[in-house]
Amino acid sequence: MDSRVSALWTRFRAHRLASILTILATLAVGILIGTVVSSGVKGQESKKTSDATPLTIPSPQQLSNQFSQIATKLEPSVVNINTESTIKTPHRRRGQQQQGNPDESPFDDFFDRFFGGQGGGDSGGDIHQRSLGSGVIVDPKGYIVTNRHVVEKADRIRVRLQDDPPSVLHDAKVIGMDQETDLAVIKIEATSSLPVAKLGNSDSMQVGDWVLAIGSPFGLQATVTAGIVSAKGRNIVPGRQFQTFIQTDAAINPGNSGGPLVNMAGEVIGINTAILTDTNAYAGVGFALPSATIRDVYNAIVFNPDHRVARGSIGIMFTAQENPAIARVYGVNGGVTVSNVVAGSPADQAGLKIGDTITTVDGKPVKNGDELVGDIASRKPGSKVNLGFVRNNNKQEAAVNVADRAKLFAARLGDDDEGEEDSGPKETKLGITVQNVTADIADRLEIPANKGVIVQDVKPSSFADDIGVARGDVILEVNRQAVNTVEEFTRVQAGLKSGQDVVFLVRQRGGGRQGNGTIFLAGTLP
Repeated sequence: MDSRVSALWTRFRAHRLASILTILATLAVGILIGTVVSSGVKGQESKKTSDATPLTIPSPQQLSNQFSQIATKLEPSVVNINTESTIKTPHRRRGQQQQGNPDESPFDDFFDRFFGGQGGGDSGGDIHQRSLGSGVIVDPKGYIVTNRHVVEKADRIRVRLQDDPPSVLHDAKVIGMDQETDLAVIKIEATSSLPVAKLGNSDSMQVGDWVLAIGSPFGLQATVTAGIVSAKGRNIVPGRQFQTFIQTDAAINPGNSGGPLVNMAGEVIGINTAILTDTNAYAGVGFALPSATIRDVYNAIVFNPDHRVARGSIGIMFTAQENPAIARVYGVNGGVTVSNVVAGSPADQAGLKIGDTITTVDGKPVKNGDELVGDIASRKPGSKVNLGFVRNNNKQEAAVNVADRAKLFAARLGDDDEGEEDSGPKETKLGITVQNVTADIADRLEIPANKGVIVQDVKPSSFADDIGVARGDVILEVNRQAVNTVEEFTRVQAGLKSGQDVVFLVRQRGGGRQGNGTIFLAGTLP
């Protein structure tokens, strides 16, 4: 029995070992097959991706470096402009008592009405406004280009340079302004040569070109924004032939006005002027006056003796947008059809009429209104031009004198200088506006007629304001010279120089015919 059991046990052990070996062999074969298959798949994958082109990225130094270099170069020439202006409201003379006081002048109601007030009551005085803008230095002697709307009607203009502390501001004076283009030139007194910006050629700019806008939006000085030229030749103000803008999507906000639009060569190719928005803030569309316009206006303002842009005009109007129907009805194939002739203008005097179509200027064909305006505007007032025109299918010619556009269209431009010279009050360098003492004024104030000039307005912080001259005072003499008319006053003050002592003999407001209250007001002219 023992031998038989022993044999069975031996046989069982042998079969168990064989089974284990079989299982191990099977696993080994499976692992080997899996490894071979996996290696084949990986090989196929590796073979497929090797045909692809590796991805690359450009050097990070292109635009970012260029922008920063331009900003570093241009920022010192871009300035912050601070202006102070006064909005006139009915107000009382300095030191006047409240209504009902027995010392109150009986002429208050008249003066309030005569000098722009509504009569009676205490209105609390004028409203003083402060505003911010930008500008760019274009001459090392301190000449700055900015927008007219930044500095017009300002009582005081001060400029802050980039490297100056916030408390340091330079007083600026207006050299000249041009309403047609909304450009102005101001000047600060430079103790040393100032950094200037170089003017570029706006005509070379193309839609899609990169540009930078530099200025002081919301008073944040030396702010730089980037964008592209999104359009050229934009006319956004109806009837303004001289305001053709570069459109950009570089961010422009209130305070950017007057700052430069710069190309990638670091040159000024525009002055930021306006934005198109419903919220008075950046909405993706801004406009800059091109450098070609800046050059012409700047040179005219700075180098003309009267510091203004003199443009020629013949006194006609026409439809700005070309309309083929007009050409068909009036029987012409080109030119500019006249829609209105200003009465008394050179065109009127030369016999031009509504419906005439101007086809040539000095023999040169005229294609559209922009060409006609550009040609005539470039001519000096007083010169002559030969116009070819068509009337009722008949060709005719006329010699026309060229007039000063600003005077010819003064009423439309809101700048009627001629009327003001004849009868209106005059502001002087002393900081006051004076007017003749007419018989009506003399009767109402109980003062002698034609004796002295009456002060209609005093500019805040001016020389006259500092020495105590007030609205309603009658100035009888200036440095012992009688001034009984505006012309006499203007002639005397024209001879005054900086650093000179100036003494006014003044009949103060309410002095009456007896001359009570006549005093001297004096100081040294800054």
